[in-house]
Amino acid sequence: MRLRENDDGGEKEEVVENDVTLAQNQWCPVVNAGFSSPKRLVVVGYALTTKKIKSFLQPKLEGLARNKGILFVAIDHNRPLSDQGPFDIVLHKLSGKEWRQVLEDYRQSHPDVTVLDPPDAIQHLRNRQYMLQAVADMNLSDSYGIVGVPRQLVIKREACAIPELVNQAGLTLPLVAKPLVADGSAKSHELSLAYEQFSLQKLEPPLVLQEFVNHGGVLFKVYIVGDAIKVVRRFSLPDVSKWELSKDAGIYNFPRVSCAAASADDADLDPTVAELPPRPLLEKLAKELRWRLGLRLFNLDIIREYGTRDHFYVIDINYFPGYGKMPEYEHIFTDFLLSLGQGKYKKRSG
Repeated sequence: MRLRENDDGGEKEEVVENDVTLAQNQWCPVVNAGFSSPKRLVVVGYALTTKKIKSFLQPKLEGLARNKGILFVAIDHNRPLSDQGPFDIVLHKLSGKEWRQVLEDYRQSHPDVTVLDPPDAIQHLRNRQYMLQAVADMNLSDSYGIVGVPRQLVIKREACAIPELVNQAGLTLPLVAKPLVADGSAKSHELSLAYEQFSLQKLEPPLVLQEFVNHGGVLFKVYIVGDAIKVVRRFSLPDVSKWELSKDAGIYNFPRVSCAAASADDADLDPTVAELPPRPLLEKLAKELRWRLGLRLFNLDIIREYGTRDHFYVIDINYFPGYGKMPEYEHIFTDFLLSLGQGKYKKRSG
């Protein structure tokens, strides 16, 4: 079986395959303060595209993992998954009904193996109609701020009816149009900004229309790895003034809102725009979403409504994002894998 997947901003690519069988309870020497001591390996089987491998399994990560007793092993898709390993953790980002069934069968027959993450939970984030529902249901508001989602409308067909549907829903222009399916492909990251109602007929369903919220042209990417949280700034779409809204017409297309090259961490920004969301608010949000989504590897795109200090919106959620762009991701990710592996080994021993 050979599987393909559209990865972040990329074309369909073949996964890398490997033929490795491990001895049960494999041990390795780990150097500590000049002395070599035996330590049980945490074996991580991975099923990723070559593009994802290149961005995630960087030499620095693999080297640090080896020093900590973590071994990454490519899953061979020409052999039954149950015949490989044994694995402590299965790390994956592939799509397709066949692969989901393979993983689900493996989870049932190998309950001691941690699958990052359950395929059914991941599917929830691949449809923007439901992606933000968990955030909306939380209705999070405390002394540190308010977290919501933009008002949105799902359009599945008949572009000619969009203006009337928008009017009936009471949405306010401008509107951000996003593809309904969020599968990690380049197309799923494409956005359009519609300034006036009648140009909405030019859009191509199925899609989601979100009310555009002015946010100072900066968004916050909140990376979540287990219990760990890391926040970085990224440049985003610029604010839209009432004058621009009255003068501009039509639809403007954007291939992608944020990327590594658009880092705003070192930019000279207005402090009211650049200030990171309060840490306690993010920790509360992340903890609740981990439980509601059933995921441990994801990130949030968050914006602060311009002119406010504490009103935030989650506008997108991505599973297994580009962690290679996250500062210190090697340490954060290896600590996470190590805690999972060691925690399971202690349970087995106990």
